[in-house]
Amino acid sequence: MKRLMPILWGLVAAYAVVTFVITVFPGVIPTPILIPVLVFVPLVFALLHGAWRYGWAGMLVFLAVCLVVSNVLENLSILTGFPFGHYYYTGNIGPKLFLVPILIGPAYFGTGYLAWVLGTVLIGDVRSRGSAFTTFAVPFIASFLMVAWDLAMDPANSTIRHNWIWQQGGGYFGVPLTNYLGWSFTVYVFFQLFALYLHFRRPRPTSEVEMRDLSTSYFAQATVMYAVIGLGAVLVYVVGVPHTSVTDAAGVVWQRTSIAEGLATVAIYTMLFATALSAVRLVQESAALASAPHVVAPAPRSSEVLQPHATRG
Repeated sequence: MKRLMPILWGLVAAYAVVTFVITVFPGVIPTPILIPVLVFVPLVFALLHGAWRYGWAGMLVFLAVCLVVSNVLENLSILTGFPFGHYYYTGNIGPKLFLVPILIGPAYFGTGYLAWVLGTVLIGDVRSRGSAFTTFAVPFIASFLMVAWDLAMDPANSTIRHNWIWQQGGGYFGVPLTNYLGWSFTVYVFFQLFALYLHFRRPRPTSEVEMRDLSTSYFAQATVMYAVIGLGAVLVYVVGVPHTSVTDAAGVVWQRTSIAEGLATVAIYTMLFATALSAVRLVQESAALASAPHVVAPAPRSSEVLQPHATRG
């Protein structure tokens, strides 16, 4: 599995390069190519990275639960207004599964996995027959980390790019609070279902090599990928946007520069703050491992070092 390490770092680097190029040179990559690339790079990263830790069966369960829950609740909201509010997708993101673009589910999964990993870094691992604390605390924290992503990108994709339309507008640059409450509910549901699956499934036989493979670098990969997504919103503000206005579906006029500045501010103090917390925990872990006396037994997983056994998952 160690051969995967350079591949995973390569995916992180590729995503960072694409983010930089499309921000500094907008329009250089056609939208029909750009959107699938931005979705599938994190998706492939999540599958490979997650299979190392949870096995392919575990990641396919995570993927299936994520796709089903997100599609059902998004379609429900478009039809009824629950749980996100009243909105609809335009044709900018490609073909749809019922009323929701096919790419939306994989986008939930790719970034959702990163939020999950950061949640386990901050709280602890969710494992078979582990503690109830981590089984419920990790999904709770991961849901906030996931919604932070939407805070940093929704107004740009709806109010400016019109990939979806909020029919009644909203106070956050044309996006209503109900959207973020709906996100919190939706992502918590599929995180919690995955956590329960991990808690009740049979323990996986783990070799000494596999245990040692879950190093600080392994968790740093997901942390950096999550940071790159947040930095994208900051880079948009740094590069600058046209000094023009946009009007949402409710007729409210917003300045593009204000939206860019607002999203950069939010990204710094939500996504990048979470990244900083995770980085500090990983540094603490690395220092603890370096100072620990040498033993013959296999090294613990990253999250085992982060918290006393009384609250381990």
